[in-house]
Amino acid sequence: MNFLALAAEILRKDLRIEARSREGLNTLLFFSALLVFLFRFALGPTEAQVRQGAPGLLWFAFILTGLWGMARAFQIERENDCLEALRLVPGDLGGVYLGKVVGGCCVMVATELAIVVMFGLFFHLDLWPAGGRLVPVLILGTVGFVAIGTLFAAITAHLKAREVLLPLLLLPLVIPVLLPASRLTELVLAGESLGAEPHWLRLLLVFDLVFLVLGYLTFPFVMED
Repeated sequence: MNFLALAAEILRKDLRIEARSREGLNTLLFFSALLVFLFRFALGPTEAQVRQGAPGLLWFAFILTGLWGMARAFQIERENDCLEALRLVPGDLGGVYLGKVVGGCCVMVATELAIVVMFGLFFHLDLWPAGGRLVPVLILGTVGFVAIGTLFAAITAHLKAREVLLPLLLLPLVIPVLLPASRLTELVLAGESLGAEPHWLRLLLVFDLVFLVLGYLTFPFVMED
């Protein structure tokens, strides 16, 4: 099986399971709604205070829900003793990695869009005009997070303390993604274009590429161990 066909098969499997059970997505949406509800009391009552604190709180919510999603990245395979089967798939194991990354990005971006909508409703903000510029930022930030998160989810999949170790290992590494993503979100919500501070966009793109290449190259060795 070639690389892209294997990635597509893994993606279809994960999305089919997610659509059938909906357990993960429903839990993420409930958790997201709870976070936004709590944020409503953390920020001040004025629109200026909300817009000032929104980027950081949005990405804080994205990362918390993303960590939960990453913890489930190999849950189905682990619970059904299928991790060994992943190792034995014919073809490049990098295809398994790519399929997992794309599937994780799909679920996480869907959750992020729901968080943004709930944020706008709870705080009475019209975020629609910024949507066209906000979505690319969400996608780029999510790609970097899921790219490195999938790798570490595979590393910790066999460990008993994986729920504790995964955040401890992952959070320091995603800071280079969070900083530019948060800053670009702040610019977008302020009505600026993504090109207003292009160095942040370049930094985010560079780390996305670095994490993707790192994950692709090391994932086969992680699965073999």
